[in-house]
Amino acid sequence: MKITDVKLRQLQGTMEYPGVLWEERGAKPLDIYPAYRKLSVEETMSRAFFEVGDGRYKVTQTFLNIETDEGVAGVVGPVTGDATAYYLATQLRSLLIGQDPLAHEYLWDVMYRNAPNGRGGDNMIAISHVDYALWDIKGKLLDQPVLKLLGGPVQEKIPAYASTAGLSLAPAKAAERVAMVREQGFTGTKWFFRRGVGDGLDGERANIELMEALRDAVGPDVKLMIDAWANWGVDYTLRMAKLLEPYDPAWIEEPVQYALRDSYAYLKNACPIPIAGGEHDFTRWAVKEMLDQDMLDVYQFEPIWAGGLSEMMKINALVSAYDVTFVPHVYAPAASAPVAFTLNAMTTPMLEYHLILGEVYQFFLQKPLKPVQGYFYPPDAVGLGLDVDEDKVESEKAITFS
Repeated sequence: MKITDVKLRQLQGTMEYPGVLWEERGAKPLDIYPAYRKLSVEETMSRAFFEVGDGRYKVTQTFLNIETDEGVAGVVGPVTGDATAYYLATQLRSLLIGQDPLAHEYLWDVMYRNAPNGRGGDNMIAISHVDYALWDIKGKLLDQPVLKLLGGPVQEKIPAYASTAGLSLAPAKAAERVAMVREQGFTGTKWFFRRGVGDGLDGERANIELMEALRDAVGPDVKLMIDAWANWGVDYTLRMAKLLEPYDPAWIEEPVQYALRDSYAYLKNACPIPIAGGEHDFTRWAVKEMLDQDMLDVYQFEPIWAGGLSEMMKINALVSAYDVTFVPHVYAPAASAPVAFTLNAMTTPMLEYHLILGEVYQFFLQKPLKPVQGYFYPPDAVGLGLDVDEDKVESEKAITFS
């Protein structure tokens, strides 16, 4: 069995969504600068997913297809950004043509060693996408879900927490939304606080008002998480933690820049609220460094970015050996769920689901993977489960970068 082609399909279709797709945007790392902090949702998220009228939105996404001489193709998508697609087309394609798609360990090492300056970031995300596509080929060849090839689930179901990126951060509106989330069966929910170090005392008061409204709306039994996305810093995080502690946040996520590991380790010991992070870190080697430093309360490596399924099995071994909590970030539910379901509830007590992005990023899929009454169940699609529903494709073009 040989790989015969590596293709990138850019698909376009029209998604129906009730109401406004993007009511608000959360904080971004660039928001420490006034010129970026003032950008509205219309100037950011709405440009990527623009409305064409009557609750319909234009969706453009790229999917990776790895084809073989036995007619089995591995499919992964949507690809994470144009830079990832560029690496797939220009750096990795030539390494894959003619190779055995079942030799995933060999191919991973070849791709990794081919890029001494690409051990993280977009090139590693591209390697991750390829690895998942190779596992998809394995599953389809054996007519089995990928999770079964990994040994099957060790949990019957995993509680899902609802990430609310895109929902309004106005306290009254947020209270309505979070009550809706609770009614849908979610026992946890994460909110992307917009205010950070550049917003002064008014921003601090806005954060407190938002947290108070959320807690009052859901009561004491629903976990409330805060995502600050590298927009708070050490001093601001400690100040906000003192002010927000009475509302019992489950964690503060990525309060400082990703590479500031000493700062994270300091916050883990000094902050009264648990600290989460790691979704922008890559490979077993970086993970081991982080675990050795004991720098987080909750680790959140993103499977389809951190190295792919082959690498995540090594990372899973590390997090279980170090006895830490690992709640994977979820870009593609079908990619993160197999990783989560190979870990027990002590290591992985819940799994993320993006209420809006889960719809957007799974729009083209034949079988979207979504929580049922607040729980993820083991994925049972043959292969990985990221195959395209061709009926939703209105137009497409091949991406080659030639």
